[in-house]
Amino acid sequence: MLTCEICGEGIMLEEDMKTHMLLSHLDMHCPLCSLSGVSHDELCYHISSAHPDYQQKDQNSTDSTSCVLTTSTSLTGEFQTAGSCDTDLDAKPCGSSSDSSSLKQRTDAMSTQSRGVLTSETKRSLGMSFRVMENTGDLFEQKSPKQMRLATQKKEPFSCPMCALVFNSSSILQEHVELHLQEQHSAKAEEKLECPMCPTVCSDITSLQQHVQLHLDDGAGSSDSDAKLAWKFQQEMDKKRRLEEKRLEKEQLKKLQKQFGLDGTGGYRTQMEKTMARDVAKGTMAPGEYHFQWAEMMESLSSGVDDGKTRTQGVIGALCQYYQTKCKDCVHVWLSAETDHYCSSPGDQGWGCGYRNFQMLLSSLYRLDAFDASLPDKSVPSIPRLQSMIEDAWKLGLDPQGASHFNHKLQGTRAWIGATEIYVLLTFLGISGSIVDFHQPTGPEDTHPRLFEWVKQYFSQPSRSNKWSSRVSQSSLPPLYLQHQGHSRCIVGLEQRRNGSLCLLLLDPISPSSDTLKLMRKDTVSIAIRHVRMLPSSLKHKQYQIVGVDGVLSDEEKQTRILNSATLCAERIP
Repeated sequence: MLTCEICGEGIMLEEDMKTHMLLSHLDMHCPLCSLSGVSHDELCYHISSAHPDYQQKDQNSTDSTSCVLTTSTSLTGEFQTAGSCDTDLDAKPCGSSSDSSSLKQRTDAMSTQSRGVLTSETKRSLGMSFRVMENTGDLFEQKSPKQMRLATQKKEPFSCPMCALVFNSSSILQEHVELHLQEQHSAKAEEKLECPMCPTVCSDITSLQQHVQLHLDDGAGSSDSDAKLAWKFQQEMDKKRRLEEKRLEKEQLKKLQKQFGLDGTGGYRTQMEKTMARDVAKGTMAPGEYHFQWAEMMESLSSGVDDGKTRTQGVIGALCQYYQTKCKDCVHVWLSAETDHYCSSPGDQGWGCGYRNFQMLLSSLYRLDAFDASLPDKSVPSIPRLQSMIEDAWKLGLDPQGASHFNHKLQGTRAWIGATEIYVLLTFLGISGSIVDFHQPTGPEDTHPRLFEWVKQYFSQPSRSNKWSSRVSQSSLPPLYLQHQGHSRCIVGLEQRRNGSLCLLLLDPISPSSDTLKLMRKDTVSIAIRHVRMLPSSLKHKQYQIVGVDGVLSDEEKQTRILNSATLCAERIP
C-alpha cells in the first residue's frame, strides 16, 4: 500500500496515487495549452470545449478522463513554467452560464498560443534536455490520450533541471519540479525588507523608508545628547589627567626639594641637634658631651664664625715636602697658595660641600696680601653665616634668577649651592671671580683634557709662582673651585708626570680630617696622596665648572657686575 506524503492517506495503486495527487494537492493545468489555476471540473469543461479533437467519444468511463488528466498533469510543469499566458482570474467550479462563458473566453485566448513556442520557453526555463521536450511535443500533437498514458508508463530516465536527482517517470519528475517551484514561490513570498538600523521587517520599500526616517529623526536628538555626553566625559578625563600631572609634579618637586635641602626640614642647627641626640640614644655620646657641644654650636651660630673643628692646616706645605723628597715620577708640580682643608661636619653632612669649599678658598685669600682690603676680618664664616651673606647679596640685586630658584631664602635650609653662588659671594665681598664652563668632553672616553690644560696654565703663571725646587713650584694664587653634578671640590695643585700626563690635586670636603692628617706624617703620606690625586680618566662627568679668583673689584666694577648679573655669563670651553 502507498501512503501520500502530504496528507498520509493510504492508496493501493500507483495510478490511484497520481490521481489523488492531481485532484487533492496540485493545481489543474491544461496539457494542451498554458491554462492553469483551475479546478478539475473546469479543466474537463476546458478540454471538451477548447480541444474537442482530444476528447474521447465515450463519456461513460471516468477512468479515461482521469488517465488523460494524469498523463497531462505529468507535463504540466513545463507549460506552467513557460508562462506564456498568466492569469489573475480565480478558478470557480462550472455550474452557471456566466462561469462557463468566462471560462470559455479565457480558454479560447489561451488556445491561440503556439505549442512550439511553449516548448522552447520550457526548455529555456527548466533546462530540460531537448530530447525530452521533443517527445513531449510529439505526445500532444500525434498521440491520443490513451497513447499518451501508455507512453507515460514507459520507464525512461529523467533528470531534474533544478537538482541532481534522476527519475524514471516524467510524472514523478513533474511532481518533484512542482515542489521546487512551490518552495521558490514561498521563499519569494517570505522575502521582506529589513530595517538596517533595527530588527524590524517591512513589507514594502515605502514602509521601510518611513521607518528609517523615524530612526533618523530620533537619532538627531540622540546624537546631540551623545555628543554632549562625550564632551562631558572628555572634560572629566582631561580634569583627571591634569590632576594626576599636578600630583606627579608635586611629588617630583618634593623629591628634588628633599634632595637639594629645600624641603623645609631644617638646616645646619636642626641637623646638628638631631645627629647629637641620635648619638646619645646609641650610647656613642655622653649626655654631658651633648650639652657641651650644643653650647659650642650655639656660640658659633651667634658669632657667625666657624668653630674650626673640621679644619686641617698645613696641607700645602706637606704636599711640597712630599714631592721634593719622595715622588720621583713627576717631572713638575704646581701648587696653590697655602690652603686649609675643611671637611663636612654632622650638621652639614650630605649637602654642605659648596660651603666647605668656599671656606677653603677664603682660608687661602686671607693669607694673601692683595686681598687684605677686601677681607679685613680674617675669621672664616660658619655655614649659616655664609647662607646669610648669599641672601644679602641677592638683596643687592646679584643673580636674581638664582635668588628666585631658592625663593630668596637659604638660612634654615639644607640647600645645595654651586658655582654661581660662589661667584655671588666673591662679588659681594668685592673680589673679582670668573666662571669657566667645560660643557662637554674634549677627549676620548668622555674625558676633559682641555680642563687639565687650563688648570696648568692657571698655576704656571710666571709672575705669580715661586719655585721651591726644580720640580716643585708654589704659586701665590688661591685654589680653584671645581663643580660638577652633585658635588664640588677644591683644586690646590697639578702634577705632570714623565709620560706627559697631567694629574689634578684636590681637597675634598667628604674626606674626613683623619685622612688629611695622614698627609702630615711621613709613614702614611704615600697612601694618603692617593685620595688627593685625580687622573683624567676619573673625571667623566659631562660638564664641569671652575670658579677662579682674578683680583679685587673697585666699587664701580662691583656695581657694574651687580647690574650685569641678571644674566650670568661664563667662559665656555670649547
